[in-house]
Amino acid sequence: MAGTTVAAAAGLVLVVGVAAPGQAAPVQAAAGTQSTSAASCGGAVTAVESGHATRMTSTAARTASPGRGASAGRVASAGRTEAALPVAGATGRAAEKFSYSLASEAPVGLWTSSGVTLRTPVSKGTVRLDVTTRGFSAASLMIQRYVPKTHRWVDLDQRPVGSEHPEKGTFTFPVSVAASAGHPATVALRVQDIDRPGRLTVAASVRDGHGHTYRAPARSAVVDRPTTTITGWSRGTALVPGGAAKDFTLAVKNTTKRAYPALNAGYFAYGQGSGRAVEPKDLVLQQYVPGHGWQRVSLLPGGCDPGMAAQLIPTAKTPLAPGATAVYRLRLAVADSAPVTDVDAGVSVGTGDTSFFYRTLPFEIRAK
Repeated sequence: MAGTTVAAAAGLVLVVGVAAPGQAAPVQAAAGTQSTSAASCGGAVTAVESGHATRMTSTAARTASPGRGASAGRVASAGRTEAALPVAGATGRAAEKFSYSLASEAPVGLWTSSGVTLRTPVSKGTVRLDVTTRGFSAASLMIQRYVPKTHRWVDLDQRPVGSEHPEKGTFTFPVSVAASAGHPATVALRVQDIDRPGRLTVAASVRDGHGHTYRAPARSAVVDRPTTTITGWSRGTALVPGGAAKDFTLAVKNTTKRAYPALNAGYFAYGQGSGRAVEPKDLVLQQYVPGHGWQRVSLLPGGCDPGMAAQLIPTAKTPLAPGATAVYRLRLAVADSAPVTDVDAGVSVGTGDTSFFYRTLPFEIRAK
């Protein structure tokens, strides 16, 4: 896929971090520094064209604990902690031996609250969540449960239904509780999609270890994301060394009902001329900052290839509220030193370590 090739060449790697319940983890980085989208030699690279959310994940079980910046099977940026412990309230009616809850909206890249309530004793039982997705693959879904004893979020065991049904998957976890109608037991869960918008349906059941299986009504959630647009850049764009800059704008409107914390955007580029590759010194990337004017944004080399990347200057210090828009005004020029070649470039937008938008912005460096 072309988008993957471009991102790989630029050293674009998205890594998984630890997030607070209900939200994705923030990325703290100054303008011009390498973000989580910057190079990482030897790591797997995932990036998909125009709007697929991407993240680098491990097949090993992932856990997250308050106060920890990294955990087994998961790569995290330093300084990240879980902000609060979950509050698992009982759901369903008193007559229901087993109930399941899921918030009605699950924005891409954000943790969404979920949970089960048991009103019957279970001994060495198993809770099973059969998921059906529409618009994205079930393999891109993460579901975790909170373990109060260890104060950790732990991944549920996951298995696909089969390659012929990528929209289906099964998640399970063991459970043993002395619950009753008068003393229900709850298990806090959280769900996150790191792919594309669509719809998620979860059918939950529990085997109580005594020969009984109880099922809860299926619950569904809309999976959405902010609306991102790019204006001012078109296919066939050509720049001349030492010539005029090209202005373009990246706008991110939060069309979900949830605030997006730590919104971040990045730019990357890769070009191989006949004599040498395009280097950071060959491109002049600027961003307009209200009150400060046009500011240079440093492009950093990929580290293990000729690509380069930069994190754009944050446009707001607070989470992007529902209905709010973050605007990145950018301009790109080519220095006199640049070789004549085609350049694969682009931008990505995300929250924490998940990129929910990706678009290539190729251009030609044309001889004077």
